[in-house]
Amino acid sequence: MIKRIGFIGLWLMGKPMARNLMKSGFDLDVHNRSRAAVDQLVSEGANPADSPREAAASADVVITMLPEDSHVTEVVSAADGVIESIRPDAVLVDMSTISPTTARKLADLVAARGTHMLDAPVSGGVEAAAEGNLTIMVGGRAEIFERVLPVFQKLGKNINHIGDHGAGQVTKAANQIIVGMTLQAVAEALIFAKKSGADPAKVRRAIMGGYAQSRVLELHGQRMLDHNFQPGGKIRSHRKDINIVLAVAKEMDICLPGTAMISQLFSAVVAHDGADWDHSAIVTVLESMSDVKVGPE
Repeated sequence: MIKRIGFIGLWLMGKPMARNLMKSGFDLDVHNRSRAAVDQLVSEGANPADSPREAAASADVVITMLPEDSHVTEVVSAADGVIESIRPDAVLVDMSTISPTTARKLADLVAARGTHMLDAPVSGGVEAAAEGNLTIMVGGRAEIFERVLPVFQKLGKNINHIGDHGAGQVTKAANQIIVGMTLQAVAEALIFAKKSGADPAKVRRAIMGGYAQSRVLELHGQRMLDHNFQPGGKIRSHRKDINIVLAVAKEMDICLPGTAMISQLFSAVVAHDGADWDHSAIVTVLESMSDVKVGPE
């Protein structure tokens, strides 16, 4: 039975996820590069860990939730990393969004130490993380997935075992392609409506009842209309995910022209100091290109 969890990475998504695990009765040892996030969760009942190695030492499951491939690799394999203390009967679960190639390499490294690993990236944003309503896409051995399932069920509702190591990250990459291109489609539709003389808010409301209905249109369409770019998912993070897709696609000779366009639009937002805005801020670049604003004047 899983009782103790080491949780590493208390960023935008990690903190609400860790909080939900504590509320569900798990004992948590938490570590983060910034001490302020650790102190906040310690005040709510978590145990502080001064290093990834310490966070993993007593854990039945170790969860990493970090921004980049390099961060996950360092936390797992450095001298004070998870691999130096994780127990043979424990499971390392990386819930970051990283390259499938990196996920497979880390799984091999962990296996060489006699321990198991799952890649389990998530989708749904900060709201879903806080509500325990994430979509979780898992790669790794099926029996290890079943062992960790009670933990996943405290974090999300749509939980799927996809296949072997790296399959979770492949699924997340596909998710990010669809979300990115849908963001662009919603932004273009609202701009088209506004410049054509129609009320974009009324247009959005009307088409939400048809085939164009989507979570992106519902949530991010409203963000675009309000110009509310307080991040649920940051532009910098989504651009990183899209660039992972493009790197893998290049290796495999896959043509993804729409995905490449999304990367360029995200880069344009970043160039205008929008790296930490919500990814719905893609509308701002398209507004500028069309000399129109769908949000408040």
